[in-house]
Amino acid sequence: MAFLQWRRFSFFEKELLKLSEENLEKLKDVEIVASTSGKGHIVLGDSNGFCYFVNRQLEIFSFKAYEIRLQLIEQLRQNAILVSIGEDEPGINPLIKVWNLDKIDRNGDPHCSRIARAIPGNIPTAATALAVHENLTFMAVGFQDGSVVLFKGDITRNRHGKSRLIHEGQHSITGLSFRSTQKTNHLFVVTQNNVYSYNLVAKEKEQKCHIDTIGCPVRCTTMTDSKHDNQLVIARKEAVYFYEPDDRGQCLGFEGEKLVIHWFRGYLIIVGRDSKAASTRPLTSTSGAVDMNTITIYDVQNKFIAYCAPIADVIVVVSEWGFLYVLCKDQKMYQLLENDTQSKLETLFKKNLYVMAIQLAKGQQYDEDGLMDIFRQYGDHLYSKGDHDGAVSQYIKTIGKLEASYVIQKFLDAQRIHNLTAYLQALHKKGLATEDHTTLLLNCYTKLKDIEKLDEFIMTKDREVDFNVDIAIKVCRLAGYYKHALFLAEKHEQHDSYLKIQLEDHKDYQKALNYIGKLQFNEAGANMKKYGKILISEIPEETTDFLKRLCTDYRPSDELLVDPITLDGSPSTITTKFMPAEEFIHIFVNNTRKLTEFLEHMVKVQSNSKSAVYNTLLEVYIREFHQKKDDQTEQRIWEQKTMSMLQQQDAGYDLDQALVLCQVNCFSPGILVLYEKAKLYQQILQYHMENRDGVNVFNTCQKFGSQDPSLWIRALRYFVNEGSEVEHDYLNKVLAVIEKKKLLPPLMTIDIMASSGTVTLGDIKKYMIQQLQQENNQIAEDERLINQYKEETEKMRNQMEEIKTSARIFQVSKCCTCNHVLELPSVHFLCQHSYHQHCFESYAESDSECIVCLPQNKKILETIKAQENSCDLQEQFHHQLERSEDGFSVVAEYFGRGIFSSGATDVNASSAISRLTSRTNLASVNSELQVEFN
Repeated sequence: MAFLQWRRFSFFEKELLKLSEENLEKLKDVEIVASTSGKGHIVLGDSNGFCYFVNRQLEIFSFKAYEIRLQLIEQLRQNAILVSIGEDEPGINPLIKVWNLDKIDRNGDPHCSRIARAIPGNIPTAATALAVHENLTFMAVGFQDGSVVLFKGDITRNRHGKSRLIHEGQHSITGLSFRSTQKTNHLFVVTQNNVYSYNLVAKEKEQKCHIDTIGCPVRCTTMTDSKHDNQLVIARKEAVYFYEPDDRGQCLGFEGEKLVIHWFRGYLIIVGRDSKAASTRPLTSTSGAVDMNTITIYDVQNKFIAYCAPIADVIVVVSEWGFLYVLCKDQKMYQLLENDTQSKLETLFKKNLYVMAIQLAKGQQYDEDGLMDIFRQYGDHLYSKGDHDGAVSQYIKTIGKLEASYVIQKFLDAQRIHNLTAYLQALHKKGLATEDHTTLLLNCYTKLKDIEKLDEFIMTKDREVDFNVDIAIKVCRLAGYYKHALFLAEKHEQHDSYLKIQLEDHKDYQKALNYIGKLQFNEAGANMKKYGKILISEIPEETTDFLKRLCTDYRPSDELLVDPITLDGSPSTITTKFMPAEEFIHIFVNNTRKLTEFLEHMVKVQSNSKSAVYNTLLEVYIREFHQKKDDQTEQRIWEQKTMSMLQQQDAGYDLDQALVLCQVNCFSPGILVLYEKAKLYQQILQYHMENRDGVNVFNTCQKFGSQDPSLWIRALRYFVNEGSEVEHDYLNKVLAVIEKKKLLPPLMTIDIMASSGTVTLGDIKKYMIQQLQQENNQIAEDERLINQYKEETEKMRNQMEEIKTSARIFQVSKCCTCNHVLELPSVHFLCQHSYHQHCFESYAESDSECIVCLPQNKKILETIKAQENSCDLQEQFHHQLERSEDGFSVVAEYFGRGIFSSGATDVNASSAISRLTSRTNLASVNSELQVEFN
């Protein structure tokens, strides 16, 4: 691009810096020959060997680096290392010195960490170029004779570095620059006539590449930053050239003599000679005319001139602290301040240079909101000029930040409907369209009668979805585009929307059912729960068949019947899936016939179905039985079905709920079956008694009397109160059973029969004679026992007396434990039991207790002790009960203390029974026995 075609702006402000008198004095009559910057300093070198450091406060410090002259200096940006080349001795004898700025010697000067001679060969020659790598592992020095020496290793130390001559030529070296990437390092070598690059990765020999056959003077080379690919820039009179390591890049036709070039934050600064201004300016001293220079700042990326101004006698251009500094021969220093981005943009907006403003904002990493505002202003500008297509393209870039209604209002005119459509389509692509936007876009298609666009927007199979599918389906339904709505719903698996359209709009129930049959297990079940009522009312046969499949072994209809993995003999990975049948009972609310068919199928296929399935089927059976009173044949069929289910052993119905159903519907056969299943024998008996069915009353007692003997007692009361001869026959049978099993005491039996007005003394005469006979037999038995106890007591008294008065002779020959012949030492007891001593010690619990008699003695002693304790507690309890005003509190206290425990109660109860049933003589005998044992 020609230089004259670039627009000019004043995006920099020139400011003259005021140096103090002391600092001006330091620079008086100083000839600056080299400059650099970095690490918070601007470094200047003069022809007398001094280095000057300028800090941000414009304070100047200096030290003597060389005795004769200083030629080149290089300050690293990230390290406090300064490298210089100069001469300490007369003649051509350049020395390389590496200065560590963080260390100070005794004189207050930077520490010199390395000194090396800069000689390419045996013949001394002046150094003309210097480059140092930021990682401190490479340093290159160019010489006047066209040679370049590369130093490898730690450049701050003499011992750890190696140098090698890598380039030789006939033309003086004018520039050296390093270019680093993640994997490679390159060295650019520039002479007055050539440009070379060296790949420094190779260990043995660097790879040389001759890039161009043109070069440049000294101080006319620089490197761009990483945003511009770290390219080499050289300036010649006719143009400026950019270079990659292997090829030449762009060329900018900036004509005129270039003295110095510099790269600063994306800008290319060129100091050129202004010959016209120089010829017209007066002389400022007797030494000659002042050289008038022009400093021009180019924005290479956005193709405009950011600043251009004449400055006299420019000798140094450096950048530091984010600013650009220009030093002149007359010791004046200028600071060029870049305007802020907003000021630049405002200048461009005034000139309607929106494209350039957008490029500038992007280059300056402008925030997204700022860019959106520029796009909006550009769109407004184009809209005002009548370029609606261009305006829409800019408004589209603002989607997500600019309110969509702002743009839509501008294109509501019917003539601009195609622009509105383009904007709405872009809005959908960004996924930011609302229901209103989708509606508006679809309305645009319909107004344009552009069915092709509508099909393209909705029905393109491979098209990426850039709109809200739910909203699009809803809008298509409302507009009557059911075909499009169905397509979207099926494609994007919007099952609910698809089924609603088929059932509510198309009324195609079979297609809806087929669609459900293709769904996965959980989705099919959920949709059947939701739409099953409609389907069962419209197509009951097909829906019932589908539910049978869904609740037994469901697979989608479009799925292979055979698992492909089983073809090679591997086990199938398909598992049986089925929905719980009880979850679909509600959809048969108006179709009992199909409900019965469905439930019968389920209990047949799945005998372990939930109780809800059996309960519902039982309810249907009983209700149908109740409703078929006029048709005996039908009623018998339903009764058989009901009884078959009730009598089925593995039927899973709820017993209580089934019983309620039978009772509510007066289904007598079912009631009796359920009573029997629930072991409610009293209810069965009560049922027959209420129906005055004596035969079944007696049969019930015979069938279940062994499990519940109290049935015979209730039957006795029933037959006693009945007066017919049949009941009297059963009465005698019942009395016989009660007498045989001793279910009631005779007195209570007589009391029950005496309470009846129909039973006479003749009816119970036989029973009373039998009972009296049994009492006489019992008395005789008791007398026999009394005599037996007396004899045993007398015998025991004699034994006790004999033990007390006579010696006992132990004649037992065998041990009572091991049954072997008794040997000494042995243990003998008065009860005539003898033991080996070792057997006795092994098995005896106590030294004074016989092993054989111990269990019986313990039992007798525990019984006696329990009787004594019970007697004491009873006496104390009765004593407190008689004296207390609140008897209930005494009883409660004894209960709380656990006095009426099961053990005590058992003893008390047994003693009470003993007192009631025993005869006087037997009681006295027991008392005597207790006294004797005590």
